[in-house]
Formats: sequence, C-alpha cells, structure tokens
Amino acid sequence: MTSGSNPVSSPSMTVDEALAAIDQACQEKKLTAGAVENIRSWLTEDRYRDYCDQTIQHIADGMWQKLDDVFWTIIPFGTGGRRGRMYEIGSNAINDRTIGESAQGLADYVVQYHGGAKQLSCAIAYDTRHKSRHFTELCAGIMVAAGFKVYLLDDYRATPQLSFAVRHLNCDCGIMVTASHNPPSDNAVKVYWSTGGQVLPPHDKAIIDGVMSCQEIRATPFAEAMADGRIEVVTDQIDAAFIDAASQCAFEGSRDVKVLYSPLHGVGEEAVVPLMKRDGFTQLDVYEGHREKSGDFPNVPGHVSNPENAAVFEAPIETARAGGYDLVLATDPDCDRLGVAAPLTTDPSGEWGTFTGNQIAALLADYVLEQTVKSGKLTERSYVIKTLVTTELVRRIAESHGARCVGDLLVGYKYIAEAMDREGPEDFVYGCEESHGYLVGTYARDKDGAVACMLMGELAAKLKAEGKSMHQYMAGLYSKHGLHRENLINVFMEGSEGMAAMQGLMKAFRAEPPKSLGGIAVSQVRDYGSATILNVAEGSTSPLEGPSGNLVIMDLEMDGNYVAVRPSGTEPKVKFYVFTRLEAAESQDASAADIKLSDRLRAIEEDVRDFARLHS
Repeated sequence: MTSGSNPVSSPSMTVDEALAAIDQACQEKKLTAGAVENIRSWLTEDRYRDYCDQTIQHIADGMWQKLDDVFWTIIPFGTGGRRGRMYEIGSNAINDRTIGESAQGLADYVVQYHGGAKQLSCAIAYDTRHKSRHFTELCAGIMVAAGFKVYLLDDYRATPQLSFAVRHLNCDCGIMVTASHNPPSDNAVKVYWSTGGQVLPPHDKAIIDGVMSCQEIRATPFAEAMADGRIEVVTDQIDAAFIDAASQCAFEGSRDVKVLYSPLHGVGEEAVVPLMKRDGFTQLDVYEGHREKSGDFPNVPGHVSNPENAAVFEAPIETARAGGYDLVLATDPDCDRLGVAAPLTTDPSGEWGTFTGNQIAALLADYVLEQTVKSGKLTERSYVIKTLVTTELVRRIAESHGARCVGDLLVGYKYIAEAMDREGPEDFVYGCEESHGYLVGTYARDKDGAVACMLMGELAAKLKAEGKSMHQYMAGLYSKHGLHRENLINVFMEGSEGMAAMQGLMKAFRAEPPKSLGGIAVSQVRDYGSATILNVAEGSTSPLEGPSGNLVIMDLEMDGNYVAVRPSGTEPKVKFYVFTRLEAAESQDASAADIKLSDRLRAIEEDVRDFARLHS
C-alpha cells in the first residue's frame, strides 16, 4: 500500500496527453530535462499511481514553474537527512511519497543487514513543524509493517532525546521528523543508526540505494499498531532517563544567575527547563513571546527560528534588560543548537551582544576543560572534537589544557559521533561545530541544545561570582590565544539553474582559484573531493590526507587565515567560511586588533563574493 495522497477529481487530460504536454513544455523551455524525466516516471510507473491524477492536473493547469520546482531533481540525502519544502507531489519535495520512500528504504536495509537474526526496533520522535505528526505516523506504520517494534516519543521532543532513546532502548535505528531551523515551509527526516548517530558509510549509501529503488511503500495503519502494542509510547520513560543522563554532565559551582530562555516556538522547553532545574537553576524563565509551539514560528524575524541569526534575540534581550537577567539562551525548533546573548559588562541594563557559533564553541571548550582539569578527570588521552570549518581557537584552548583536538572532520555532527566511537568515548570531553552544535557526555551521539544551555548557565554563574561578563571572558581568551574572527557567507542558488551554478562555482575554486583574497596571497588549495593539495604559485599538486567530501579550503600566506567553501547539505546554497587570526602578541590592544581583523575580514569577503559572482 502507499500512503494517503490527496484525492483529486478526474483530470482533464489523459496520461498520453500529459506526456505530450510536458515534452512540448520542455521544447518551450518551461520545464527542464530533469523535471520531464521525473514527471514521466510519476505518470507512468505503478509505484506513483496514487499521485498520477494530481500530477496530470498540475500539467492541465499549466503550473510549469511549480512542476519544475518539485520535479527537476530527486531530493537527496544530505548532512541532515532528507530535507526540503513540503508539497503534495514531486520527487524534489517533502511529501508522503518521499518520506515514505525514506522510511521504507531504511526498514528494508536494516532488515537485510541483520538477516532475521533478531527482533528489530526503531525509535521515532517529532517536533512542532507542520505535518510532523502525520509523517511520524506514516514512518511508524512503515517500520511496523517491516517487522519492527516502534518506540514512540508521542509529543514534541528534542532531536538529542531521539539520539538518546536509540541508545537507551538498544534500538537498531531511529527516525527524527524535523527540519531543524529551516523555514516553516520545510520538513524532513533524520535517520539514525544503532549508535544513536546519524547514518554513515557504508550504511548511508545502502539506504539511499534502497530509497531510490523503492517500488512499494508498505504501511500498517497507525491506530492498529498502537492498539496491538507494536508501537509503544515511551515519552515519560525517555524524558526521565534523558534528564538523569544529561545532568551527570554538570559541574560543581554557583547557580546564582538569572536566565531567560527561548525555545523559538520549538520543543526545547521540555528538555532545557527540567535539565537546568535539576542542575540547581532557580532563576530560570521562559520567554513568553517564543513559548508557543508552532510550526509557523510566528514571533521571530522572517519566521525562521535559527539561533545563528542575531535578530531572533532582539525581543528577548529587551525583556532581559528590563528584568535584570544575566543571560539569554535560545535553542532551535528541535533543540539541538544553542544561541547565546549576554550583557557586554556586568550591568544587565546596559548594552548586550550575541555570540557566534565559533565563540560559543570556544567559551564552552574552555569552561568544560577547566572544570574537567579541576575535577582531576583530564588525562593524556582526553580529547575534544571539532569540524574543519570550526574555529581553530578550540584547538588552541584544548592544547593549553593538555587535551588533544580531533579536528580533521567534514561538516555534520554524525562525523563527530563517529570520531567519538573511533577515538574511545571514555576519553571524550567535548564536541562542537560552528553551526551552534555542542555536546558533552556520551549519553547521545548528536549535538544537544539542552546540555549546552545547562553548561552555559553554569559558566555565566561562575563569571558572575567572579565579577566578569561573558564578553570580558571571551576577550580574555583572545588575549591568551590570539584574536580569531570568523564569518559565514551564504550564497543561495535555488532550482536546476542554481545547482548548475553551484557546481560551476565549486569547479572554479578547484581548477582556477583566486590568486589572492583581501590582498593576501592564496598559498594552497586543499581539495577534499580529489584528496589533493594545489600549490597555487607552482601549479603543482600533492596528496591530501583526511576525509573525502565536497569541501575546498584556500589557505592564505598568513597562518590561521583561510576560506572554506562547500555546498550546504540541507539547503540550496553555497557556504563560505572565512577565518582570520592574529597572534597573541598582536592581540593585546583589543581595539586595534579588532579593527585590523574586521578590515581583513571585510576585504576577504568582498573578494570571495566577487569571485562567486564571476564564476556562477
């Protein structure tokens, strides 16, 4: 059986007439060749029969732009699973068919992988987005039909709680229905392996092959599976066990700090508030303007609940300033990312500022390592993990405390989870990525906004007791390790034309990189796709050790200054990560150092944008 598509009245043309119409539309350049190929499949292949009438009606109505948008490609699996805009039909949209294929591909592969050797189980959770509950019921029915016992978190819950549930219940896989911080139009599934981390090679490719070749989606009715116990609700059990486990990551110290927390209309209140209260925070309030659980994200700028965006803090900061709060924390809709704002000085009524993901990564790294040393638990084997596009300040902080830094990782927390298990979870101290993702402890294998909130609250309380502000503490890290400034540039390239432009741009950075950026010569280009290093001056190449992925890093002649380029794994855009640095000796005059690096960042960014416009 297939999932419930929306029935339409009989279309006003036949399949043959629709096929002729899309060929004509392609000749008139109203449809791309990719769209025609995928529409043809949806019109003629039996697996898409439930969607044929809707597709024909779109053709009859001449909805060419919409058809091209939702059919020009097959929605891929990226760093965060299968994610995109929702629409009732289309191979490039999130709908019952594409979500159903994803769950069916996962189920079929896990069954094949275990070969009937055990009773299989899957944990499933969902967030506040539109249709999240609907897609959850669909996925649960598919897993049950494949022979799985399903453990359901049957209320809005955080992604790290799903990761924890997979491990805690010894599940073979997990599904999280969420599009994280994407706009309200989007939804997605994140697929997890038995480790509690998102799927990695070779499992990811095998699952994708299963998804692409999926013919029939077989689903047991949700109500039937609930009634006979094949779906078991474990919400309360996981809530209690998750808080017990995450609270073990707390450190001793003051909790005398007044915190305002925003869930940004998502699931975070059910994870953050009980965890912080367990840790002894008594002056904790939820910002009412963002408390409503809503997939429309009504009270955040642009309706995008992303804690990376400083604008989401504007209203909470005003409340915090008036109420004498010391700290504002915010998590994204599925509560796996953390954003932070704090007063520039120790006076909450004064000026406030937000922190970048790299700055939060550094703040938490220093705090966690300092406390781990103080507790006597840091050993010569202890390590922290970061990605290649996360600030090198984390590495310098780790080494100053006597810890290793594992930092040669592609973007995606699944690679941090993989490194944890490879390096030994017993020696893991802290993991971070610049996109506001942090983890302490081994209870999960994904970033956790709740534990990050708890630790940031502890740091704020410690600093308050010492008479310091968070921003003053950050300045101290720069003084000790050198001023680091980073910025992220997003260049959106949507649709089939955007994809072609994106591919052309990445090719240009590999084959004909800029000779200089911001007036500083480009010394080498590290291409993680071809595993080569290009010496720009000589034109020679040498082998590059490290992971394999669609990432290019241009190193400038000045140490610690470089630009990384990669297509996003979850959105139609290219991301440019710009890194600049001054040595500690050059960073003692904070004002002069800040001006120097700000000017350098600006100059590099201008050249990057010019190059992107020229080659896309």
